[in-house]
Amino acid sequence: MTINLTMAVLMAGLYSAGFYLLMQRSLMRVILGIVILGHGANLFLQVAGGPPGVPPFAGLAAPEAMVDPLPQAMALTAIVITFALTTFLLALAFRSFVLLGHDEVQDDVEDRRVGTTAERNDLVQEGAE
Repeated sequence: MTINLTMAVLMAGLYSAGFYLLMQRSLMRVILGIVILGHGANLFLQVAGGPPGVPPFAGLAAPEAMVDPLPQAMALTAIVITFALTTFLLALAFRSFVLLGHDEVQDDVEDRRVGTTAERNDLVQEGAE
């Protein structure tokens, strides 16, 4: 099986853009990143399915000429999951915007305090040794 270079570059671009947006602090950018990652996953499943072929009905064609229906079914499932996740995240982002007035994720003060306490404890232990 040969790999289509155009599709490989397109998938790499979609995954790169999706992960870049996923690492941002704005909730809308995070949602767009998840949507783009979903499109990259769908493209990956379609490319993994191989070249087009005859529909997989028994008795109509040789088994070698038939296309595998599993990647198409998985892509359809991935579309539904991505849509549901996007809808849920949009609802969360809207609720966050209503409560806070912006969509930027704030730092967790308690998490930062625990992290700095752990760093201080590590420095104290290194100094004691």
